[in-house]
Amino acid sequence: MAIAQEKMTKVCIFLEHHALPPSPLNYQVVYTYVSQSNLKLNAALDRAIAQKKPIDSIFIEQLYFDFMEQGHKMKTAIVRNVDSVLGTLTRNANNNEQNIVRFTEQISDCVHAIDENNLEQTRHALKMLSKQSEHLLAQHRQFKQEIATAKALQDKTQKQLTQLRKQHITDEQTGLYKRHYLNQQTQLWLGQRKAVCAIAIQIENLEHFINNYGDVIGEVILNKVAKQVQKYVLESGLPGRTGKDEFTILLADIEPETANLIAEKVRNGVEKLRFISSKNGTKLPAIHLALGIAKHQDEDDFNSLVRKASLAAAKAKSLGQSSFIAGQ
Repeated sequence: MAIAQEKMTKVCIFLEHHALPPSPLNYQVVYTYVSQSNLKLNAALDRAIAQKKPIDSIFIEQLYFDFMEQGHKMKTAIVRNVDSVLGTLTRNANNNEQNIVRFTEQISDCVHAIDENNLEQTRHALKMLSKQSEHLLAQHRQFKQEIATAKALQDKTQKQLTQLRKQHITDEQTGLYKRHYLNQQTQLWLGQRKAVCAIAIQIENLEHFINNYGDVIGEVILNKVAKQVQKYVLESGLPGRTGKDEFTILLADIEPETANLIAEKVRNGVEKLRFISSKNGTKLPAIHLALGIAKHQDEDDFNSLVRKASLAAAKAKSLGQSSFIAGQ
């Protein structure tokens, strides 16, 4: 009991230190970290802390999907449902096969039993044949109904899996990809020996909007910038949310100079946005972005690449530039 209490205390201290909300997911990941029961998760979090990386809810969510998520209950329920229907179809298919065999034997027996000199025996044989035919037709109708049910279930399951996949890989608030999906895609591209560039897009004055105009306005600003990011790169790259006020665009087989042009298009699109308060008609300030571009060199993973792009964005801000390319 004392050990459990000590762990809970450490979890609370960790959450408070990193200004993390005590959500179930944050608590679960941090409790696992404090318990030291997942060595890979601990190594990733220790590395992030050592690099003084911001430990926010989005990063914690990535750790959860990378090291802890073993499949949702909904996935399990879907699979069990499909297995149940497939099992029923298999059993009925086997029963139909046996009934067809018996029907064939019945026909053979009927043919041998027909005797023009024995009308009673002939009538009985034909009656049995008719009864067997009706039984077979009834089973056939039932089997067709079960196939129709299976088809409806397949359509429903497909929609559920599509929705589940969308929830799994996209940020609910902005509709952009989650960190863990960008991580997976980076590893895939690197495995294919593709050159990978990352563009970090930081909203410099998001806190100003939140502090002066409220959380709702902050969410509006966040979503509007996300829409601009999607508009310019959805077909050429993968846009994702990688921090509270940061987006990252992954681009394959592209040079930093070209990535910088794409980043500038996003910035120009955002600068054209204008906001007016619906309460008093006050014109809100313009949105300021800091853009950082980094190309994969010797980094082992997505987190390293994103950190380099984030540092480049911070460099752009400190120099008073709109963008900065790492290594230049």
